Amino acid sequence: MTLEDARALDATDPLAAYRDKFALPEGVIYLDGNSLGALPKTTPAGLADVATRQWGNRLIRSWNEGWIEAPQRIGAKIAPLIGAAPDEVIIGDTTSTHLFKALVAGLRSNLDRHTVISEAGNFPTDLHIAEGAVACVPGARLKVVAREDLAAALDEDTAVLLLTHVHYKTSDRFDMAAWTARAHDAGALMLWDLSHSVGAVLIDLNGANADLAVGCTYKYLNGGPGAPAFLYVAKRWQEALASPLSGWMGHAAPFAFEDAYRPAPGMKRWLAGTPAMLSTAALETALDLWADIDQHAIATKSAQLFDILAAAGDVLSLDCVSPREPAKRGSHISFRHPQAYELTQALVARGVIGDFRDPDILRLGLTPLYLSHEDVWRAGEILRDTVETESWRDPAYSQRLVVT
Repeated sequence: MTLEDARALDATDPLAAYRDKFALPEGVIYLDGNSLGALPKTTPAGLADVATRQWGNRLIRSWNEGWIEAPQRIGAKIAPLIGAAPDEVIIGDTTSTHLFKALVAGLRSNLDRHTVISEAGNFPTDLHIAEGAVACVPGARLKVVAREDLAAALDEDTAVLLLTHVHYKTSDRFDMAAWTARAHDAGALMLWDLSHSVGAVLIDLNGANADLAVGCTYKYLNGGPGAPAFLYVAKRWQEALASPLSGWMGHAAPFAFEDAYRPAPGMKRWLAGTPAMLSTAALETALDLWADIDQHAIATKSAQLFDILAAAGDVLSLDCVSPREPAKRGSHISFRHPQAYELTQALVARGVIGDFRDPDILRLGLTPLYLSHEDVWRAGEILRDTVETESWRDPAYSQRLVVT
């Protein structure tokens, strides 16, 4: 791949116009959008409107002017990105909170089954939340096995199979339809974490017949730091499952102020506390960018960007731990290097921002919406020079930051 080749791809890129919709710092090639997406240019004005007009002027009247419906309205905007119906998704809370709700609800739906199965090396918070969830249901347990042992672990005691669609470290992607079918064949519910998938790869929850899914919105969806997460519950389960967090926003009549809890119909019953309207507004402005985006164009460009960096890694004989086949990975590429932390910091110093994953992974996010092919080609050249000159050996790059 030459610079001219990269520019030729940019000239025919159907997503090229979206680059100007983001506030991207001059001199930075941002390859960390899989941890925190870039700022949409419309977001500051959206936040200002909520703070100054809606909160500052309309005050409590704003709850009747769009605020109270925001979790469902914004969930419906996420639905087409994950292959769901508009009334199957809500936003609010965090990925961890939604994961807890879904796990406990799944365990309580069939008390003859006691086991949650997940993958060793799954994103840690998923396993941590699963530990807490099983502790809330008498007799429940968490069984964590290697990826190659997952199929054999499914049995008549499995209540929920919890998998992350795209692995946070390696970018390995599960076949959603195949694994959902395996869970169902075992009589279990299928719960997906889509945090590293949504906005990056094609997702079809309903096509796969999935039961439950969660995901964050601050990565490829660019909702902002700590943006509200989303929860998907297939329509067939919405009345059958009960959220363990029976908060007043999930009540059938919250402003009747009844002592006893009556769950609202549909997805509204999965709400808990009051929506955080500032972060909710930031998310909605970001999601409005996705209304006309072709998800197939996202997947195609992701594959092209990956190939550019993979080729740069091959020239350096770097150990690429991400799958080469596009259908088997997400939209980041990971290289193993014995001094991956120092290498990551040396790249950041040169304007290529990626991240490090313990113990030896340099992870580079490939965000199709605002990265150009030339950006990624130039990042590959900087990576090559940094490795070949061993500039990462500067002692300054070995000082560990709290957030890596």
